[in-house]
Amino acid sequence: MNGISSIALEIFNALYYIFPAYCANGAPVLFGGGRPIDGGKKLGDGKPIFGSHKTIRGFIFGILIGTFVGWAQEFLAPGANLPQGSTVLGFTLSLGALLGDLFGSFIKRRLNLKPGAPLPVSDQIDFVLMALLFSLFVEPPSLTAAFIIIVLTGPIHLLINVAAYLLRLKKTPW
Repeated sequence: MNGISSIALEIFNALYYIFPAYCANGAPVLFGGGRPIDGGKKLGDGKPIFGSHKTIRGFIFGILIGTFVGWAQEFLAPGANLPQGSTVLGFTLSLGALLGDLFGSFIKRRLNLKPGAPLPVSDQIDFVLMALLFSLFVEPPSLTAAFIIIVLTGPIHLLINVAAYLLRLKKTPW
C-alpha cells in the first residue's frame, strides 16, 4: 500500500470510529424540541443551566441514533472489510458527545451567550473531546486516530452546520 492510500485509510478509519458521536451530535437538530433538559431552571447567577435548545427529546434521540450507528457498524463490519464497530462503543461515544455539548452550552450560558450564539472552537470540538474521553472506558482510539478526529472535526462540523442552515434545519450557520 502506498503512502497516500495508507493516509486515506487512517483518515477513513478515524472518521468511521467517531461516526456514532457525529450522528448523536446532529440528531437533536432533526429530532429535538420539547421540554428543556434543565426544565427552564436557572442557577444562582440567574442564568439558565443549559438553555431552551437542549431538550430531553434531542438528548434521547441523540443517544438512540448514535447507539444505532454503533450497532450498524458492528453488524456491517465482519462482511464489509470495515473496522469493527460496537454497539457499546456507539452508546459511549454518543453519551460523551451529548454531555460534551451540554458542557459547552453550560459555559455559553455563563458567558451570557444566547442559545444558538457562536462560541468558536468550543462549538466545534467540545462534543468530540468528551466522546473521546468516554471512549477510554470501552475502546480508545489510537493516538493517530484521536489526532485525526480532533483536527478534522472542526472543518467537518462547520460544513455540516452550513449545510443544515442552507436546508433550513438550523437558524444559524454555526
